[in-house]
Amino acid sequence: MGQNIQGKIAYITGAGRGIGKATALEFAREGIHVGLIARTESHLQEVAEEVRSLGVKAETAAVDVSDMEAVNEAIQQLEEKLGKADILINNAGIGLYGTMLEADPEEWKRTFEVNVFGMYHVTRAVLPHMVEKDRGDIINISSSNGLKATAGSTAYSGSKFAVQGMTEALMQEVRRNNIRVQTLNPSLVATELAFGDQLDESNEDKYMQPEDMAEYMVSLLKLNQRIFIKQSLQWATNPF
Repeated sequence: MGQNIQGKIAYITGAGRGIGKATALEFAREGIHVGLIARTESHLQEVAEEVRSLGVKAETAAVDVSDMEAVNEAIQQLEEKLGKADILINNAGIGLYGTMLEADPEEWKRTFEVNVFGMYHVTRAVLPHMVEKDRGDIINISSSNGLKATAGSTAYSGSKFAVQGMTEALMQEVRRNNIRVQTLNPSLVATELAFGDQLDESNEDKYMQPEDMAEYMVSLLKLNQRIFIKQSLQWATNPF
């Protein structure tokens, strides 16, 4: 028998749109209550309304994950309103493309502050309660760029390679606590991060959709607690 995830509590970062939003809605359909974390309050409220319409609880926290103090306060508020997390989806991330000499140094640094330190801040705030419960699931959304770098992505690839190492080390630290920690490494997903203003429904058959990632995460969470997939790479079948 796999794991029953109905009634569990999940915190999702970057939950205002893209993969985070799709994950919140898919989790809600599975009966999971969700804590929604993102920078933009209006986006969070829209997602929360959709989630609640599916019959589960939703609470929001508008916060910049790169700010550790703000993250600690946000997680405390979610715990008081919703309960402590059984599941953490570290999805918040930004992209920066341009060679090392072209990229703005502050934007280069900001990429690491969000993609690496943001993940660290949220995980550090949530993890003690998973250790206390002796159970939990942490899924970190990385990228295929975190496994194979490309020219023009020193900041983005560098940050995602860091996510791989951080995840693998943490996985080894908390396996004894029955906490499963894993990375997902999608190639191109049809989100605003990847497509910007060019995002539309015309390429649904070509590119992975946020909903595909959300469905995959549900399948991972339903695996029996004794097993997990520490790292996986997601590809579109025929994006040509």
